[in-house]
Amino acid sequence: MCSKKHNPKRTLLLILIFFILNSTFYIAQATVRYVSHSGSNTPPYTSWATAADSIMSAINISVFGDTIYVANGVYKERIDMIPGLNLRGAGMDSCVIDTREFQYSSGFYSVRVTDSCYFAGFQIITYDDTHGFGIYILDWNIELVSAVVEYNKIIEAFRGINITTSSLGFDSDYKLVRMNVITNVQDGIASAQTAPIITENIINPHDDGLVSQIISAPTYINNTIVCEPCFTGYTDFGLVSKLKNNIFYRISGGNYGLSTYGDTVVNNIVYGAWGDGISGASSVIKNTHIEKAVNGLDYDVGGGSPPVFQYNNLWNNQNNFQDFTPDSTNIYRDPMFVNEDSLDFHLQMYSPLIDAGDPNILDKDGSRSDIGLFGGPYGEVYTYRDLAPKPPRNLTAEVDSNIITLRWDKNTEADFNHYNLYRDTIANFVIDTTKLIASLQDTFYLHLIPAGIESLYFKLTGVDNQGNESNPSEELAIIITSVNEYPQIVSSYQLYQNFPNPFNPSTKISYKLKERGYVKLYVYDVKGELVSTLVNQFQDAGYYEVEFLAKNRSRESEVSNRIASGIYIYQIHVIGENNIPVYSDIKKMVYIK
Repeated sequence: MCSKKHNPKRTLLLILIFFILNSTFYIAQATVRYVSHSGSNTPPYTSWATAADSIMSAINISVFGDTIYVANGVYKERIDMIPGLNLRGAGMDSCVIDTREFQYSSGFYSVRVTDSCYFAGFQIITYDDTHGFGIYILDWNIELVSAVVEYNKIIEAFRGINITTSSLGFDSDYKLVRMNVITNVQDGIASAQTAPIITENIINPHDDGLVSQIISAPTYINNTIVCEPCFTGYTDFGLVSKLKNNIFYRISGGNYGLSTYGDTVVNNIVYGAWGDGISGASSVIKNTHIEKAVNGLDYDVGGGSPPVFQYNNLWNNQNNFQDFTPDSTNIYRDPMFVNEDSLDFHLQMYSPLIDAGDPNILDKDGSRSDIGLFGGPYGEVYTYRDLAPKPPRNLTAEVDSNIITLRWDKNTEADFNHYNLYRDTIANFVIDTTKLIASLQDTFYLHLIPAGIESLYFKLTGVDNQGNESNPSEELAIIITSVNEYPQIVSSYQLYQNFPNPFNPSTKISYKLKERGYVKLYVYDVKGELVSTLVNQFQDAGYYEVEFLAKNRSRESEVSNRIASGIYIYQIHVIGENNIPVYSDIKKMVYIK
């Protein structure tokens, strides 16, 4: 059986063009309907005043090409969309479809999306984390361009989004699933008998993040899978999937970052203590970084031919390879990420991963591809930052007679030059040139204890070739009697990247409004939990800046602890003065304590 080859970038553009043209074609004959608990529930529901009280009431009298706007509220109903329907909620924070009170049966779902539909702006609470599909995308007519599902939050489901076709064969038409937040589910997104484009989703599963099921060929781009714990970040039972520029991050408890057979895996990050960073056979794996796994790559000898594993970087794994012999294109270097502890995988200026990828794969600026998340055609053009080295680690001491032997771990940055050692007789001292006692390239130092001194305190910094000096190490105390950091589409509405990013303690989020509207700007953590409400009011057209201060969570959550270092998501949702959503966008930012 053969499948139609496609360019995911071109396909994404074609899908968006289709929906624009489709909307234009039907605009003269399409009907706009409204759903709100404050309406009069008077058919045909063509104003907010006469809005339907339930979503299905509006759907039941709609036809192909109609649009339904749904106001804030909780809607306790299961949704079956009709072909060609445009269904828009008021936002994932406040427009809720809750199906937990329904009787569970096999094949249970909260929302079914079908041919040529658009579905966005809802929070979906399905049943519990072992039952039901949050969104069930099912094509009945494989001749039609398929659904777009975006800007939704899905919780309490066995599977967040399930994508398939009613055909017995393979559906080579495309579905676009993007910018959804999926948490407290067994599986994040799964597909069968189809080739969806799945991009920019944030998934926190209990079992599998991404699942390519039988006869499927998805393309996964720029997704973030966070495992705490889960079984796999990605698992493959399908045809040939493409995985590009995704993060598979393990906080705790995970067997495989990727279990891949016959796929194309390019410019991904596999980070954290996975059992196997990547396991499988017959796949093409390039420009990918694997770090902190038990086995970086584990070749499943019985699963097929050896993978093509080239131009990758493996770092700080217990074993880089199991049952596999690599070629010389792979490297084993400190990647010099901006801050991997907070999941900022941008490369620093002198990273050995710059221009180290497959020479046949180009970055967006036309240069040779970088290894890692932001390399390749789906990566990002950005300025490499010249940062100071990491603070030296594991400063220890041994005392023998009147000699102190200091030792520490070696820094591994490519541009590292030397260490500066500072000493004082007062605890918690501040380093300056008057306290500098040595500059050295070794990772040990012998120090003679001066006469009459009862205690000494040491701090160590690292200095790179450009003269950037790190923050000091933890202070070491010596008591003499003992030793104790796509090209953007120009739009009249715009959400900008926060600055600075990463940030501590605060950052500014900017946005532009074309017209006056009701603006909601929220910050979520990677689990999809609300951290802060930054804006929730009407605003006139113009440019705005809002400061996000990394302090206590929102008052609604009544959580007194400070937020943790890591990735956070901020979302803007704008509703026009006619109570119709006009703009949504989501971006990521990184907080560093």
